[in-house]
Amino acid sequence: MALEKGIAAMVEGFIAAGRPSVRNQTFAERRAGYIASASLAGETEQRVEVKEAELEGLRLRIFSPLHAAGALPTVIYYHGGCFVSGGFETHDNPLRQLAFYSGCRVIAVQYRLAPEYRYPAAHDDAERAAILIRQHAAALGVDVSAITLAGDSAGGHIALVTALRLKAHGIWQPARLLLIYPMLDATAWFESYTRNGLDYIITRETLLTGYEAYLENTPRQHPEASPLWRDDFAGLPPVHIVTAEFDPLCDEGEALFDRLTQQGVTCTSQRWQGVIHGFFQLGGVSQSARDLMRDLAWRARLT
Repeated sequence: MALEKGIAAMVEGFIAAGRPSVRNQTFAERRAGYIASASLAGETEQRVEVKEAELEGLRLRIFSPLHAAGALPTVIYYHGGCFVSGGFETHDNPLRQLAFYSGCRVIAVQYRLAPEYRYPAAHDDAERAAILIRQHAAALGVDVSAITLAGDSAGGHIALVTALRLKAHGIWQPARLLLIYPMLDATAWFESYTRNGLDYIITRETLLTGYEAYLENTPRQHPEASPLWRDDFAGLPPVHIVTAEFDPLCDEGEALFDRLTQQGVTCTSQRWQGVIHGFFQLGGVSQSARDLMRDLAWRARLT
């Protein structure tokens, strides 16, 4: 299928610019570029309330429907950025939209980034945030029976590993997982890394340099570096996986569906056609992004 029109223009510009390499950028430049791209999410959603909080040193940004009171179904959200970038600034508008369309409270977690902080810093922050949010549910207005863990790219990876850690510790489990083109295999084994690896803005190199910075000396086959290959998925809550046709991660997302299903986890998966990695944040230029937002909102409020 052809690229969506708005995304095609972005890809054509990237190729015309000579496919600029992230290896020629500092991490500060990568982060600034990601923040600059936030305008592509479209007009800022104002029909929500936004506040920031801190729990034991962890920073949170909380998005709530206007005039919401009491405990609401809640999405704990882990941002993408290949483990090296991203945060409240890059995801503010999409998470405003998710809170508005879902009627859920959405709590974004700012976890530590590489290369300043290596594995397992982000994973540890994510797990601790989930535990603390549930512990402080009454104060935060969280319905503990309806917590979704969600994330895109590196954040999808982190959401999955967080659920696995919670399960292993016998603490609690979320109601569901929403994984948006998650990073799952640090070995880049799948063919879509080649098929979609050069031209589509978020390249093979973009993803692998993120792994390099975060994992450092951690083996790429480590179960928390490449969670796709784990055999302990049984007992996870229902999972929905979003993949993108022109994403280097497309194949591994679909492989996760197969592996979860084989291990008895209720799982659904949808490949969105004509789009690239990162399209969740492109609501200003992509109809698919706008449709995805409404689909995820519907899934987040399922009981």
